[in-house]
Amino acid sequence: MRGEFVDLGVTRLYYYAAGTRGAGEPVIFLHGFPASSHLWHGVVREMPEGHRLVVVDLLGFGRSDRPGLSSLTATAHADRVRLLMDDLSIDSACVVGHGMGGAVAQALALNAPSRVTRLCLVNSTAFDAWPRGAARLARLLSSITPVGRALGAPLLAGLVHGSLLNGFADEEAGRHALDNFLRAYTMRLGVDALVSQLRAMNDPTVIELGARLRGITQPAAIVWGERDPWIDVRVGERLRDTIPGATLDLIADARHFSPEDAPARVAGAIGKLLAR
Repeated sequence: MRGEFVDLGVTRLYYYAAGTRGAGEPVIFLHGFPASSHLWHGVVREMPEGHRLVVVDLLGFGRSDRPGLSSLTATAHADRVRLLMDDLSIDSACVVGHGMGGAVAQALALNAPSRVTRLCLVNSTAFDAWPRGAARLARLLSSITPVGRALGAPLLAGLVHGSLLNGFADEEAGRHALDNFLRAYTMRLGVDALVSQLRAMNDPTVIELGARLRGITQPAAIVWGERDPWIDVRVGERLRDTIPGATLDLIADARHFSPEDAPARVAGAIGKLLAR
């Protein structure tokens, strides 16, 4: 794997690449809150050979730049992913999104359909369904932002850590993953970036995207950790029933962070989609 930064003008995004450049259909991986490209490490190792894999840190996450005044809606993130694809000379790709990254993938598929060959949504934000634990924390911090700043990044990250641990099937693996995800805020991105991401959880563009999902024409797969405590599996069923021709793979022993809980199962579902 190799990672590098791409300058998109006023911001930089970080990504890492794996697989084989120029061979097979490219696959782009988009994480959700509060994750980073690290979410997909296990999945990438299990992916079928012959594909260029591009794993992105969205703006304000991981190693990418602080968001500053940039929009953090799903549509704005999708526009930046499209610019990243331009820079990497990727005309089109299979796009895989988890959580909030699933909403970004929906925006890309709907607003730039020629750039998306296939769509895979993993425990995805959709319609009016946001992760309940993160949404409660977002509402709290949206009303007391000065208190959030006063707490400082380490204490605020600890609060987020405790709120999200239930999203993992294995508590110890979840602690390790969340430590990795949130370290960027305590060491580099800072409390303002974390508060901005939490406030962006109330994204009105997601509902608008949900009203348009019947217009998706690309082959689509829905993958869901069946024990997700925040986004009920019925949302996955609704996505399957709304997107024409979509399939639904349920992972019985996985929770919200199914790419961490069951990387081989998630990679296998993406492989099946790529073979359709």
